[in-house]
Amino acid sequence: MGTLIFVGAIIVFALIIVIKGVKVVSQSDIYVIERLGKYNKVLSGGLNFIIPIVDSVRNILTTREQMVDIPKQSVITKDNVNISIDGIVFYKIDSAHDATYNVVDFRSSISNLAMTTLRSEIGSMELDATLSNRDTLNRDLQHALGEAAINWGVKITRVEISDISVPKEIQKAMNMQMEAEREKRAIQTRAEAKKEAQIREAEAFKQSEILKAEAIERMADAKKYEQEKVAQGQQNAMESINEAMQRNEKAAEFLLAKDRIAAFKAIAQSDSTDKMILPYDVAQMVGSMSVLGDAFFKGASNGHTNS
Repeated sequence: MGTLIFVGAIIVFALIIVIKGVKVVSQSDIYVIERLGKYNKVLSGGLNFIIPIVDSVRNILTTREQMVDIPKQSVITKDNVNISIDGIVFYKIDSAHDATYNVVDFRSSISNLAMTTLRSEIGSMELDATLSNRDTLNRDLQHALGEAAINWGVKITRVEISDISVPKEIQKAMNMQMEAEREKRAIQTRAEAKKEAQIREAEAFKQSEILKAEAIERMADAKKYEQEKVAQGQQNAMESINEAMQRNEKAAEFLLAKDRIAAFKAIAQSDSTDKMILPYDVAQMVGSMSVLGDAFFKGASNGHTNS
C-alpha cells in the first residue's frame, strides 16, 4: 500500500514538472526567462520548454504597439505665454532584455521623459509657432524620446500632441488679431481687384481707340482708293472721248445731243409748271440775240458817257 502511494506521488510530481516545463506563448507576447535568478533566454510565440524550478518567467511583454499618455501640464512658451498641453506617445518593445533589466518601469520613464522634453521644446518656441507647427513639434519630441528610449529596449514610433489650450484673454486677443488680419487681407484684395479692373478698363479703352484709329485709317485708304479709281475712270473716259473726237468729228455733237436728250427728259418728268422747252435752233438764236443785246447796250452806254 505504501509503495502505491509513493509511486502515485512520483507520477503526480512528474506531471507537475512536465506541466511547469511546457510554456505555450501567444504570437504577440514575449517571455523573459531567468535561470536561477540570471537572464537565460526569451520565449517567442509557440510551444516552448523550460526547466521547472530552475527556470522562471521574469517578465511578460507584448510586441504590439502601445501608447503612453502625456498628462496635461502647464507649459510656458518662449514669449512667456502659459499654455496647457497634453499628448500621446506610441512605442513598441524592441528588446525584451533591455526593457526588463535596463529600466525599472519603462512606461513611467517614457511618460516622465515626454513631459520633460515637452517643456523643453515648448520653452524654445513662441506661441504662434507652437500652434501652427504641431507636426514639427511632434517630430522633435519623437527624436528626443527615441534617443533615450533606445537604451530601454523601446522604439518610439510616433508622438502626437492631442490638445493645446491657451488662456481666455490670450485666445480673445488672438481672435481680434485674426479678425484684423482678415480685414487687412480683404482690403488688400479689394484694392488689388480695383487696380486690376482699372488696368483692364484702360487696356480696353486703349484697344478701342487703336481699333477706331485703324478703322478710320482703313476708311481713309478706301476713300482714297475710290477717288483714285474714279479719277482714273474719268481720265480714261476723257481720253476715250478725245480719241473718238479725233477719229470722228461728229462724236462731240453726239455726246452733246445725248446730254440734251437726258436734260429734256428730266425737265419733262418734272412736276413744275414754270418750264418751257425750245428747240435747239431757237435756243441758239435766243442766245445770239442775248449776246447782241448785251453788246448794244454796252455800246450805247459808252457813247452816252463820252457825250
